[in-house]
Amino acid sequence: MSNKLIAPSLLAADFGNLQRDIEMVNNSEADWFHIDVMDGVFVPNISFGMPVLKAINKHATKTLDVHLMIVNPDKYIKTFADLGSHVLTVHYEACTHLHRTVQSIKAEGMKAGVALNPHTNINVLEDIINDVDVVLLMSVNPGFGGQTFIENTYHKIKKLKQLINDKNASTLIEIDGGVNANNAQLLIAAGADVLIAGSFVFNSEFPAKTILELKEKANL
Repeated sequence: MSNKLIAPSLLAADFGNLQRDIEMVNNSEADWFHIDVMDGVFVPNISFGMPVLKAINKHATKTLDVHLMIVNPDKYIKTFADLGSHVLTVHYEACTHLHRTVQSIKAEGMKAGVALNPHTNINVLEDIINDVDVVLLMSVNPGFGGQTFIENTYHKIKKLKQLINDKNASTLIEIDGGVNANNAQLLIAAGADVLIAGSFVFNSEFPAKTILELKEKANL
């Protein structure tokens, strides 16, 4: 895939002006909306749930990339499909029967994503990589925005890319945490396909311009 994707994370948006920020992303060079759903159990934070996602879907005109940082994600797969999710990502660490979960996501017409925490080895995906549309590598510890990028991520991307190539899979590699203009090209060079950016985009003076900068750097 030659066109590398940018997915602004709405966790860093201004919740008091959410429609404004959604429309900014709609009109920008961004490709996906990244939406983090946290339950305060799997991660030590609570973000937003179904009513907010419903409101986002009402205004968003681009792919909704929903990242479930929750326990028992299987209980909510159909709900998130009904709310308009296009890509639904669950954590390897939260799924006892990951293959079943991935198949359930696909059965609802969504792309299936699997996220790995920083400490989780790429090898756990060896037997399922051909069934997975997106692998999301956490480049920070999940739960909060604005954290420092973990340098070992580059090694994990290369290792994952090798697994994808070895298995002749078409899985996309998505990076979440600490993405900015300084490391975007390095992440793409290592093998990433989708870059999630939250604080770097929404804390900037001109968010749409920042998205364009990331898009250009990712596709050099």
